[in-house]
Amino acid sequence: MKTFRRLAAVAVLGLSPALAFAASAQEQLRAFVATVTSATGSFSQYTVNDQGRTQPAQTGVFSFQRPGKFKWAVQKPYEQLVVSDGRQVFQFDPDLAQVTERKVDAAIGTSPAAILFGSGSLEQSFDVSALPAKDGVEWLRAKPRTADAGFSRVDIGMKDNLPVRVELLDSFGQTTRVDLSAIQANPSLPAKEFQFTAPKGVDVVKM
Repeated sequence: MKTFRRLAAVAVLGLSPALAFAASAQEQLRAFVATVTSATGSFSQYTVNDQGRTQPAQTGVFSFQRPGKFKWAVQKPYEQLVVSDGRQVFQFDPDLAQVTERKVDAAIGTSPAAILFGSGSLEQSFDVSALPAKDGVEWLRAKPRTADAGFSRVDIGMKDNLPVRVELLDSFGQTTRVDLSAIQANPSLPAKEFQFTAPKGVDVVKM
C-alpha cells in the first residue's frame, strides 16, 4: 500500500494534476474524506438487472456536511427527499404523503452514504480492494464486513480526488448506478440545509 505521506502530499499540498491522477482510488477517497468537509452537486441514478437498464433515471441534487449531515433530493421523474441532521434520517415521499424517520446509525451505518458523507475509516466496516482503472477513472471495491448491510458490494470510481460514480450490487443481483457531477467542494452551507420538518397532514413512521 502506498504511504500516507504521499497521500497527504497529493491531497493537501496540491501536487500537479498528473501526480494526483496517479493516486489509487483508495488514496483519493481518503483525501476526499480528509479535505472535503462539505459539498454540493448533482446526481443521476438508475438500476440495471437481467433485462438491462431500467427507465427512467432519477435525477436530482445533493449536499453534505461531515459528519453525517446530508440531503439527497430526487427531482425527476418524481420527487423524493432524504435528509440527515446528523442524528436522525428523514425520508419524505410526497406521493405517499409519508415520512420515515430512523436513527442515523441504523440508517447509514455501513451504507455508501457512510462512505461518502461520514468521517470514519473505510476499512473499519469494509473489506477494500483495488479494481482496474477505466476511462480515466480509478476504482475500488468495498464489501461490508457484516451480513446485514443490505448489499453485497459497492464499487466507487474516483477522479481528481472526487467521487464520480458509485455502483452498488444488492443481494438480488441488481446494480444501482449513481453518477455524480458538478461537485462544489467546501461551500458555506446554512444550518437549515439539513433541517427537516414534516409537512402537515403526512404520516410519520418511526423505525
